[in-house]
Amino acid sequence: MKLIDEIYEMYRGKIRGTQEDFDIIAFTILEELDREELLSMVRDMTQDELSYFIRLYIVETLKGKMDQQENQVQKDESSLYH
Repeated sequence: MKLIDEIYEMYRGKIRGTQEDFDIIAFTILEELDREELLSMVRDMTQDELSYFIRLYIVETLKGKMDQQENQVQKDESSLYH
């Protein structure tokens, strides 16, 4: 994807490559784009890029839901003992 290539070139050698670095870069870029610009990027994706994008969204969203549920169970269990 052209955007990823541009981001990589812009930050190459300037970041450590940690999850925190990637999150900051992603949030910074997303703050600059409106809905139409985001949709335009999606329309420009190849089928493989779009499939990867949706797969990543599904995986990360499911992880988040499972973590949220696990945290709630732990919170509920800890409140039983206090």
